[in-house]
Amino acid sequence: MKLAFLFHPVKDLLKSQQYYEGLGMKEAWREGNQVLGLSMPDCDVQLMIEEDELELGPGGVFVVDSVDQFYEDNQSKLNFVKTPCTIPPGRYAIYQDETGNTIRIFDSSNKD
Repeated sequence: MKLAFLFHPVKDLLKSQQYYEGLGMKEAWREGNQVLGLSMPDCDVQLMIEEDELELGPGGVFVVDSVDQFYEDNQSKLNFVKTPCTIPPGRYAIYQDETGNTIRIFDSSNKD
C-alpha cells in the first residue's frame, strides 16, 4: 500500500477549492464537478476533495495492486463499509479500522 491522497469530503467543492488554493495548493486534476485533486508544494501526496461520502469523514487513500485481491485476502479480517466498485481509474473500496477511521483503497486497473 502506498499513500496517494488525503481525502476530505466537502459540502461545496468550489468554495473548498478556493479555500485550499488560498493556502497555496494548486489544482492537479479534476473529475467533473464533484472531485478535485490538489497538489501541495514539496509533497508527493495530494489532497482530494469530493462532494461525497460526508458521513465517512476524512482519511487516507492508498494505492494497492488490486482492490479485488486485497478485498479477497482481507474481507474476513477488516470491516469493509464499501465493497469493491468501479471508478474511472480502476477499482475502489473502503474499510474502517478498529476505532472507526476510514481507509480508502484504489487501483489503476482501468488506466490506459
